[in-house]
Formats: sequence, structure tokens, C-alpha cells
Amino acid sequence: MGKHIVVVGSINLDLVAATPHIPIVGETVAGTSFRTFPGGKGANQAVAAARLGASVCMIGKLGADSFGTELRNSLIAANVDTDGVKVVPESSGVALITTDPAGQNAITVVAGANAYLSPADLDANLDLIRDAGMLLTQLETPLETIEHLAEIASEHGIPLMLDPAPARALPPSLLKLIDWLTPNETETCILIDQPPGELSLASLEKAAETLLATGCRNVILKLGHKGCYVALSDGTRRLVPAYPVKAVDSTAAGDAFNGAFAVAQINGMEPVEAASWASAVAALSVTRAGAQASMPTAMEVDVFLDDIRSAKVGR
Repeated sequence: MGKHIVVVGSINLDLVAATPHIPIVGETVAGTSFRTFPGGKGANQAVAAARLGASVCMIGKLGADSFGTELRNSLIAANVDTDGVKVVPESSGVALITTDPAGQNAITVVAGANAYLSPADLDANLDLIRDAGMLLTQLETPLETIEHLAEIASEHGIPLMLDPAPARALPPSLLKLIDWLTPNETETCILIDQPPGELSLASLEKAAETLLATGCRNVILKLGHKGCYVALSDGTRRLVPAYPVKAVDSTAAGDAFNGAFAVAQINGMEPVEAASWASAVAALSVTRAGAQASMPTAMEVDVFLDDIRSAKVGR
């Protein structure tokens, strides 16, 4: 196992309602179930990496409420180091999630304590950050904190992966400090200033080239059931197919991918192979309900891939 992974990001409690379909504006839909799950893109990615066997440290903020206690305990149970997670006198972050039978979702995030994660919190954990093999972050915490993290990463030569969610335009000064940019299709469209929508296979290379032109070193476009498109600074361009599974809940599939890709990278896996392995982790995650609860172990991923290989041989 390589050096430890540090995740700087959000910690939320997910409030999940299952419905026959995701409501449109003004529509009321009768739900079929309601559950709560530990979530937040930062915490999800931390748990994903830890479940796969990595040494993971989390830097974030929790509220002084019962949600905060529950969320910290969930991280600890997944073997995530929470020494960098501090409490503020606010409510913990929450995400209101609606899912449909096809596993699609609509999400509203309320930042709560996550909004108080500051550059000073990074400086207080500087030794931890400097010793990391890889840094992961997202956009559910203040942008100034993410920019400061990028500056630290650049100064000390630590690879930084940015999951640009929730989708928003980003300053060129930040993008040029990113080693791995991992948007989904909606986020890709917003970053390249075009109307959000599904990207055709023919447009993937153009989108990736536009993002690489911003200065980020490598781009992985996450495409859901279509897989992912890998565009590297060395000229590699590869569409990596997804693994076919029956989706139950796609809520944290992108987080599963990022956590897994980071684990693969610190273990020395080549990027395209790492993307394929991370896609397997993401595929397994969508077959289960919840965010952190859906993250598989390395053994489960091995079994999943062995079953796929056996099925191909048996054809």
C-alpha cells in the first residue's frame, strides 16, 4: 500500500426519499420509502478509499448536533482518520435526495458546517497534507479553501484530484493547478460553457481537449452507464467502458470512482487501468442503496471482476 490519502471536503447526512419518478417543478409525488445515510462528497470519497484498504485522513467540519456525532462515528467505523474533522456551532451539512426505480437521482445540498472549512484549517493540518500521496477535494466547501489546497499541493508536488461538483465555472488559476479533473457530463458542459446535456461519444474528445487547454494536467470524464473518457497530458485518449449492472441507487457512484482511482494511483496502477478498476468499484456501488453504505471492499471488487472474467470465458 502506498502513502496515505487526504480528503478535504464535505460531510453530510443524506435524507433519501424513493419515489416512482423524480418530480418536476410544482409536482408532488408520493414517496415509497425514506432512509438516512452518512454522505457528503468528501466523506463518501474518504470512505470509498478506506474500504478499499487505503490509509485515509479526512479534513472537514461537522455541526454541534446529533447528525455530527453520527457522521463522525460513520467515518471512524470505516477506518477514516478524523483528527482533522472539527466541530463548529452550526448544523451539520445535509443532502436532500430523491431517487427513482432506475437509480437516477436529484440532490439538494445544504452546506451547514461545511461552509466553515477555511484555509486556516488546511494550515493547521499542513504536516498531514504535505505527507499525502494524493489529495482529493470537491466543490461542497468554500472555493477559497479549495484554491488554497491547490496552492499547497502545487508547492509540495502532491497530486490533486478535483471533483467539480456541484457544477460551476472555475477560475483558470485553480484549473491549472489540478492534476486530475473528474467532471460528469453536466459538470463538463458547465466547465466548457455549453448548455448541460448528455455528451455524444463524438464530442468527448473535443470536451476533454477544451478542459486540458485550461491547464489541468489530466481529465477523466465520468459518463455513467457509458463508462469514462480518459484524456492524459501524455496524449493518451481512451474511452473506458462501464461494467453492466442493474442500478439501484447512483447517488455516490462518482465518489466511489474518485476514491478508487486515488487508491489505484497510490498503488502504482497505470491511469487507464486505474480508471477501469475504479469503474468496477463505481458499478458495484450503484447496485446498493445509500452513499457510504454502498462502497465495496477490495475483496468484493476482486470477486466482481473474477465473475465477469469467468462469464466471458464461458461464452
